[in-house]
Amino acid sequence: MAYAEKRLSQAKGKKGKATWRARFKKPDGSWDSEPGFPTKNTALEYGQEQEAAIRAGTWIDPKLGRVRFGEWALEWLQAQSPRGRTTDNRWNLLESHILPRWRDTALIAFNWFEVEAWARRLAGTVAESTIRDAVGLLSRILTGAVDARRIPVNHLYNRRLTGVDAASGARRGLQAATVEVKPPVVPFATTETVLRLARRLGPLYGLHVLTTAFAGPRWEELVGLHRDNALLTRTEADEHGGMFTCPIIRIDAEIGALAEYAKRDPETGKRKAFRGIEPLKNPQSARDIDLPPFLADLLQQHLDARPYDYVFSTAKGKWWWRNAWYEIIRPAADGRPARPPGRGRPACEEWEPLHPGLTMRRLRHTHDTWQAEEDVHPLLQHEQAGHKYPGIKGVYQHPTPSMRRHRLAAFERRYERTMKALGWDRIWEAQ
Repeated sequence: MAYAEKRLSQAKGKKGKATWRARFKKPDGSWDSEPGFPTKNTALEYGQEQEAAIRAGTWIDPKLGRVRFGEWALEWLQAQSPRGRTTDNRWNLLESHILPRWRDTALIAFNWFEVEAWARRLAGTVAESTIRDAVGLLSRILTGAVDARRIPVNHLYNRRLTGVDAASGARRGLQAATVEVKPPVVPFATTETVLRLARRLGPLYGLHVLTTAFAGPRWEELVGLHRDNALLTRTEADEHGGMFTCPIIRIDAEIGALAEYAKRDPETGKRKAFRGIEPLKNPQSARDIDLPPFLADLLQQHLDARPYDYVFSTAKGKWWWRNAWYEIIRPAADGRPARPPGRGRPACEEWEPLHPGLTMRRLRHTHDTWQAEEDVHPLLQHEQAGHKYPGIKGVYQHPTPSMRRHRLAAFERRYERTMKALGWDRIWEAQ
């Protein structure tokens, strides 16, 4: 049973001053204490409250709530098992934004007022999406502390950030007054731009561009595509009693996709580069992507010319590093000056800009934008992009052969129309 115990201070300047300590039994039968109460009654009430909570099964050890956030965040990370890239993103948010401010804060000390004020101070210095991701991660870690019975409640849970967009806009306005603002990057490309970029890169690398723009795989799905999953055949009964067939590439759930990120030591957080095949991002990412006839023909030529296991690999059949591909696509899209030969490098002709800032992700945006332009049914748009169609319609409705024929014919016409406008009879120049 709880009781209060009188304590006399022996500290210099406070010697002989009386305080009270609450004593109560923990669930395991051992005695615990909490010092610092000014009167016997307040100490006794505290002890009785703890024992009442223990009997009700709701007691949380107050000492656990005083653990520093940095210590708990590391413990929480070690208990998670997401895809490797997600782990690396969480570490980056913690190291760059969260821990510098909250590392030494006790878990029990968090409140929404201070967190929102911190988020507003970040506005304008980092992207708004980064701020929301950081606050979201902070809240998830504190929810983990609630689930582990470290604290009774997460005061950040389900709270909505306000004022961040306004603060970001104000700071961007101040920066615009002193810094030259570059024109925004158009988030999708025209068909002509895609074809010109593909020709500029040549058949080995240009097929990356064509496949992303006309088929829409994610970068990691593209470079992780095994030749065993390239140019398979979809066969479905159509509404007229016949069979619909078309060539596909299969984004396989069992094989997964190529992942590239920094692995972290679970105790120290030390980074080590990793590249390898990992499970897909989500269940709907596993899919068969229908290929228009021209793209299937080009892919077949590509497979015939290359013996490597992975279809979209480097010239030597190795997996791509993102920064290595960046060095390929950036000058091709952004342009480059002419360069004379030297130090074992061949001369390079001048390239005029085609679409500055174009990336493989924006080519995937391009694919989805083209689907909308060509009136591809939304169900099929979502399926081909590896997205989940929202609501009950995503359960009850399904893509049909007619929808697939429409999409493939539209992309084939788009390709042929642009080739004719450019005056080309082949995508690759004669080698």
